[in-house]
Amino acid sequence: MRLVTFAPRPHGPQHVGLLRDDRQVIDLTRIGGSPPFDPADMISLITAGDEALAWLRELASKADAVVPLDKVALLAPIPRPRKNVFCVGWNYVEHFDEGKKARPHVQEMPAHPAFFSKPPTTVNGPYDAIPLHAGVTEKLDWEVELGVIIGEGGMNIREADAARHIFGYTVINDVSAREVQRQHGQQWFKGKGLDGLCPMGPWIATADEVLHPDDLRVICRVNGVVKQDSNTRHMYFKIPRLIAELSAGLTLEPGDILSTGTPAGVGHARTPPEFMQAGDVLETEIVGLGLLRNKIGN
Repeated sequence: MRLVTFAPRPHGPQHVGLLRDDRQVIDLTRIGGSPPFDPADMISLITAGDEALAWLRELASKADAVVPLDKVALLAPIPRPRKNVFCVGWNYVEHFDEGKKARPHVQEMPAHPAFFSKPPTTVNGPYDAIPLHAGVTEKLDWEVELGVIIGEGGMNIREADAARHIFGYTVINDVSAREVQRQHGQQWFKGKGLDGLCPMGPWIATADEVLHPDDLRVICRVNGVVKQDSNTRHMYFKIPRLIAELSAGLTLEPGDILSTGTPAGVGHARTPPEFMQAGDVLETEIVGLGLLRNKIGN
């Protein structure tokens, strides 16, 4: 299943919906009955787990509270996460290698994943404008990433058990302000944490729909020009390892988001370096999962 958070156009409160035939949205706030979750809150649905999914499967074929997909405004699937988005740096070897010039202090792949985070205020919609932040940064860079949505929570999760803690997957771009990132040394938080620098969506595909998350083509384009083109099979630390290491001594909760790292092709490592400008269109795609399209600047 594919689940969306949306607002009726031209404006209105957020609703949670079930995508049907990639053309219609079943509005879960209008279907009646007694859903085992709040139909206006994606995290509530995720928390309800298998009970919610069984209820949705029963609903999918017979619901008539539908609206055409092109008549709603899609928001990020989780518009306001309850805590920071967890992120992974240096998770594709070619991306690690391309950044060595800017990172003379670390020349070998680390033995453990490099985690950082983006505040909830970075989360942006799949088709919304990304703020230019003029006066703060002139070096906005792109990073296509696979996002993992945690379902069943837990601490000290074993790699062998990680799959049962995954609710689904989404598309993320870890947009970065590179000179701000460099100003703060090895603390990436500030350069990654400006408002609106985490477009996400367009939906959550439940884990049972994404049969091979370790074999997904990831692509990033700027103004139609391909900048990154790789596959999740090239991840250095696989998703079960990431979940196990992240959850060691740290409780993961339903609705937590893990962005799994980006491949080679980022702007700052190019010759000469390239950065996004006002009016540019950033496309972030994971083939078979979804496509984001975000304009730079309001």
